[in-house]
Amino acid sequence: MKPMTREWVEKAEGDFATMEREFRARKHRNNDALCFHAQQCAEKYLKARLCEAGIEFAKVHDLVALLEEALAVEPLWEAVRADLAFLTDYAVSFRYPGQSASRESAKEARRRCRVFRQAARAALRLKS
Repeated sequence: MKPMTREWVEKAEGDFATMEREFRARKHRNNDALCFHAQQCAEKYLKARLCEAGIEFAKVHDLVALLEEALAVEPLWEAVRADLAFLTDYAVSFRYPGQSASRESAKEARRRCRVFRQAARAALRLKS
């Protein structure tokens, strides 16, 4: 694995760990942060895969745009398009006043992140 790919994976795992910690919180769970870190985890795994394949990518948070690039090397990821589209909004949506994530949307963001993380780790030949 390329060193830069490894860095993307480590960053993705940091976001995954933060998402999981927030999900387990008994008091004062921050659903906004959980959704944000779910999106960030998926984004960084997409960028890790692109990096490993030597595919340049723009500095974007749009997971579907990144997916379009990744399909050249991971055509089966078309199956997770809806999951990535769902997560894309969380890059910005709940970061500012005016909107807040519900418990249900946080739960769904976590589920979709976990689905994609599993696919990404398999593609990168990492243990689940």
